Amino acid sequence: LLAFLWFNIYPARFFMGDTGSMSLGITMGVIAMLTNTTLLLPLFASILVLESLSVIVQVISKKLRGKKIFISTPIHHHFEALGWPETKVTMRFWIISVVTSALGLVLFFLNRYL
Repeated sequence: LLAFLWFNIYPARFFMGDTGSMSLGITMGVIAMLTNTTLLLPLFASILVLESLSVIVQVISKKLRGKKIFISTPIHHHFEALGWPETKVTMRFWIISVVTSALGLVLFFLNRYL
């Protein structure tokens, strides 16, 4: 995965696709179960959770109120529709991922040693 990220920096030439992203998700789930950290998984996968929640909220709002909350979903499309360049969205999501993953690691080690 690190090699994929390292050699596929902007402009991206290869995309992970469904098979790669599903494999990554399954791997994260299995690791969470093996390390008994399933409660921390949403924190480690915060962007995946955010993307999924934006779609769920949009569908519920459209069904119940007849109005959209976001211009487009998943939420990264909303930001692109607002005029954010793809690189800006990607960098913001990377920052969020690093911060929430670091927080998850801190909570993991605090729980382990307390």
